[in-house]
Amino acid sequence: MRHRSIPGAHGRVRPLTLLGDRVLHKPCEEVTAFGPELARLVEDMFATMYAARGVGLAANQIGEASRVFVYDCPDDEEVRHLGHVVNPRLVSADGVVLRGPEGCLSLPGLEAGTERYDEAVVEGFTVTGEPVRVHGTGWFARCLQHECDHLDGGLYVDRLDDRRRRRVMRQAAKASWHREDASRR
Repeated sequence: MRHRSIPGAHGRVRPLTLLGDRVLHKPCEEVTAFGPELARLVEDMFATMYAARGVGLAANQIGEASRVFVYDCPDDEEVRHLGHVVNPRLVSADGVVLRGPEGCLSLPGLEAGTERYDEAVVEGFTVTGEPVRVHGTGWFARCLQHECDHLDGGLYVDRLDDRRRRRVMRQAAKASWHREDASRR
């Protein structure tokens, strides 16, 4: 039996960026250097995601404007999907559009019914530069789409209809973590 390190075991937990932080609202930059610095970033992202009890985390959620996300997310059949994608491209979002509860580590404690496709395919690279293709269904497809949105400068609240968006933004304004400039986006 091969023993591998648990993702994030050697990483450090970083502060999360919250709604209103500019890095969340700008498209992230392509990664060009595949080396120890990128490997450290991915380890830190796993450590931060696990500490925050999330199922996915994009680099801009810890203040890094790089196109990288990590995930440890089940699909609807409770199959665990664990990994990371560097320079991801959402190449397919298809199937049935479902409205389901969606939250975000950058809007802690809040969620709203958000429409997403129930199938998604993302292509990109591993931390070592190897090509990777990730196919997700159900809850995992939602996660893949959510993380790709982050790297494009979007949040799930941007996908909500006006009524749902106003409700989430009112809740955010009352939250203990709220920043005054969050509503000026």
